[in-house]
Amino acid sequence: MKYLRIGTEYYKKVDKPCLDGSTHSEIIGWKKHTITDDHGKEVLKDIPKYEGYVVVPSHQNYEQEIGGFYNKYKILSHDLNVRFDPKKIVKTLEFLEHVFGEQYDIGLDYLSILWKYPTQILPILCVVSEERNTGKTTFLNWLKLVFEGNMTINKNEDFRSRFNSDWSEKLIIAIDEVLLDKREDSERIKNLSTAASYKTEAKGKDKVESSFFGKFILCSNNETNFILIDRNEIRYWVRKIPVLGLNDPNLMDKLVEELPYVVKYISERKVVSPKKSRMWFTKSQLYTEALDKLVNGTKFYAEKELILILEEMFEDFETDTICLSIGDIGEEFVKSNYKISRGAIRQILDRWKLKSINSSYNWYYKSLIPHSNEYQFEKQNKKGRFYTFEKEFIKNC
Repeated sequence: MKYLRIGTEYYKKVDKPCLDGSTHSEIIGWKKHTITDDHGKEVLKDIPKYEGYVVVPSHQNYEQEIGGFYNKYKILSHDLNVRFDPKKIVKTLEFLEHVFGEQYDIGLDYLSILWKYPTQILPILCVVSEERNTGKTTFLNWLKLVFEGNMTINKNEDFRSRFNSDWSEKLIIAIDEVLLDKREDSERIKNLSTAASYKTEAKGKDKVESSFFGKFILCSNNETNFILIDRNEIRYWVRKIPVLGLNDPNLMDKLVEELPYVVKYISERKVVSPKKSRMWFTKSQLYTEALDKLVNGTKFYAEKELILILEEMFEDFETDTICLSIGDIGEEFVKSNYKISRGAIRQILDRWKLKSINSSYNWYYKSLIPHSNEYQFEKQNKKGRFYTFEKEFIKNC
């Protein structure tokens, strides 16, 4: 039966054509009266009925109906009964070795864990390179072929949108050309990477809380500050992808040809790495020089953020001189939704070769006027150790 009823709504199963000539299965809303117009009222009694939706990921023991509910997780179309032949996955394994480099075994474990244990928390995988023709986008497209409708490839604005129903129930949430350089972006993605539940919101519908099992993969041409992370962060796995040795215009076609055998291999191979953390792998296992580069880029971003904060203060208070203690600076960062330690602030001030003075000073601050969206700008006398910032100096930083 190509029709079904979920809750009180009717749907139709369709095979939607893709650009490459293939099709993928979807269910789309269908009016009850349209069904009866086409097939008569008698057909309604034969339409399968479900209480509502659930999302239960599985690639080995998939069930479409669970306890009277319709499983929104997509069944994969791969034929796992193919006869495995290691000679038929050579090109794909070469490509995966190119992506994962010296961490090749961990990369294969990552893929097998995705397949065998889809609810297992995994690190945020970042594939980065400032160079072209590295295969970053090819890797995302290949993963999409493996996990089909259970993976989505988004842009920055998709992740930032309040409407998240297009990705919140996916196994893999990839963000191509990522630039999530606001502190709230990095905090959100970091929290989601270990979240057990999340509220899905679609246009015109109420939020619905459901289990969250999404894994993030970020792809960027920016190696230094596409996202903000701290030195002690353990949730990121950053891989710098080198240029492909040989530009093969038919690479994707070859990967597609090997796909049935590669899926068979991933589904059956033993995971070599024992589980040692809630994200399976340890910080030392995932360490790369590319991670260090990203951490150092975040430090540089903090310096730029402080410059912007001071420039806004010069303009808001119409002054050429601002005096702030380290605590005052920390409060200004908090207003910008940026978490920074006192030590990190001191490092910036040391690089600027600024010296503190222990005396009284005028502290400028702005506060929201009650019951309005406007700010009031005030000056208060404080006593303590502070730094003096000159407008001309900051302008040349």
